[in-house]
Amino acid sequence: MSKLVAVLVLGAGLSSAHLQPAIGREGANFNGAWSVELVTESGICDSRYSYSVSVQDGQVRLVSSAERATMTGRVGTDGTVGLSVSNGSATGAASGRLDARSGRGTWKVSPLCSGSWTARRQTTRTAQAE
Repeated sequence: MSKLVAVLVLGAGLSSAHLQPAIGREGANFNGAWSVELVTESGICDSRYSYSVSVQDGQVRLVSSAERATMTGRVGTDGTVGLSVSNGSATGAASGRLDARSGRGTWKVSPLCSGSWTARRQTTRTAQAE
């Protein structure tokens, strides 16, 4: 069950490493890689989970995942996040909002546990020789 929680958090509020202009595609401003951290506030799940997700044209994809976990979700043009996750018979949901560099929201794996998530956009840096 702890693996499901970790996957849920990742998918819930993650998106892009570079702010790109929208080109009429839903969630395009959030395209890229995101680091997500889940914190359990009630229930029997582990206290903290960290994952990576990717957003492409509003579709959220789990990059680092638990075994057999699946995730479906979207980021809207306004940064609204909605996610469903399953792992075996356990299912959960996450919601929240992203902005250009970060995000936050809540998650729940009924009836086992619930908590909050935070996301941070990953940045890509290119090394330059002197």
